[in-house]
Amino acid sequence: MTWIQVKIQTQRDQTEQVENLLSELGSPAIMLLDAGDQPLLEPPPGATPLWDSVWVQGLFSAESDMDALLEFLAQQLDGQITTLRAEVLEDKDWERAWMDHYHPMAFGKRLWVVPSWTPPPCPDAVNLLLDPGLAFGTGTHATTSLCLNWLDSLELSDKTVMDYGCGSGILAIAALLLGARHAIAVDNDPQALLSTQENARRNGVLDRLVVYLPEEVPDELKTSCDVVVANILAKPLIHLAELLCGYLRPLGELALSGLIRSQVEDVSCAYNPWIQFSSPEFRDEDWCRLQGKRRIA
Repeated sequence: MTWIQVKIQTQRDQTEQVENLLSELGSPAIMLLDAGDQPLLEPPPGATPLWDSVWVQGLFSAESDMDALLEFLAQQLDGQITTLRAEVLEDKDWERAWMDHYHPMAFGKRLWVVPSWTPPPCPDAVNLLLDPGLAFGTGTHATTSLCLNWLDSLELSDKTVMDYGCGSGILAIAALLLGARHAIAVDNDPQALLSTQENARRNGVLDRLVVYLPEEVPDELKTSCDVVVANILAKPLIHLAELLCGYLRPLGELALSGLIRSQVEDVSCAYNPWIQFSSPEFRDEDWCRLQGKRRIA
């Protein structure tokens, strides 16, 4: 089937209105893309990151009246968009094209993250089955990769692991597949918690996982975790320093990611009263993971 793609360039605060209009006009698929070559940090739990300038792209069947559709959009969005155009796309299987963007990825010596439609490249490895979805975190981002590599390097047998800001649950599930006895996944987005539970079920580890909204984490979990990993952003990491360290046992292991090189010192200072850090590890020149152990009081 031949498709026509409508492309609209707009600003971040107008994106939702443009999406809604395309949906009301019958677009079966809408995509958001960066229109200004602007990097995004991995978002805090529950946040949806967007660029300042955004391409909103909607697909329509070739039988659509494009002249009328474009005229309607131009009228509705007058003064709110930079560019509006339509182009014919080649006939192809768009679902397959989307799936082809995602491939199995290796992390450390043992762990693979594998989309459900792809056979595991190493059947005897630790294979985490995970598809792209609504909750953030599939392993493609450098900060997620840094955390997965760190988990793969640990001896997790009989350990309790907390994934704070769990998103898709990828880090908690990886820890369980790598041998952890129990995992605690925390996120302030209920959709993320549902996604985490579903992904845990698909990977056969749901019976060893519990999920909580931040305000629902029970007090008895304080000083009960052997490992805490938080892949969010520098500002919330600083704000959460005492809380996250409070979940760790003495000599428990901590990893923080979602920060860039220039933020390392501020984040380290916030955690120094409780954590003895080792040298940070960087990825893609700027993304960073901090790791260390809880000091003995």
